[in-house]
Amino acid sequence: MAKYTEQFKLSVITEVESDTGDSLRAVARRHGIDEATLRKWLAAYRALGAAGIQRKHEYYTAPFKRSVLEQMERAGLSDREAAARFNIRNRSVIGLWRRQYDEGGLAALSARPRERSRNMATALPPKLNEVSIPDERSGEELLKENEYLRAEVAYLKKLDALLQAKKRAAQKKKRK
Repeated sequence: MAKYTEQFKLSVITEVESDTGDSLRAVARRHGIDEATLRKWLAAYRALGAAGIQRKHEYYTAPFKRSVLEQMERAGLSDREAAARFNIRNRSVIGLWRRQYDEGGLAALSARPRERSRNMATALPPKLNEVSIPDERSGEELLKENEYLRAEVAYLKKLDALLQAKKRAAQKKKRK
């Protein structure tokens, strides 16, 4: 779910654009919104109208990315202005596109297949995918081993505590 509804965004934008004399900063503070967020909503609304503030999930093709970069170069647009003009919600992707295009051309802008696997079983290391041999020890033997291991851990913790205490005592003697 979105943090802010489209109705809320529209009401805040109309409040900024009304002739009440309140600044963008004052309206943002009144509603508990970051100024940059409100500025982004306002730019998208001015460029595209109500469509600019609607939720959007879109895949951008390589030619579209290239046309955005070319328009930015021709018109001298900033990332923020280009994001508002082309209705790109996350303007940081424009910088990423620019770097990719500079490094590898149009081919670098095309989408790459996902690296991860959708199926957990195939994503696990091969050793874990293999069928393990069942442990042939009885439940009682396993309980005894568990008890032994717990005692060993407790012993090692006590030994460590004693060594730390001796170390602190030796440091106190050196200070005197």
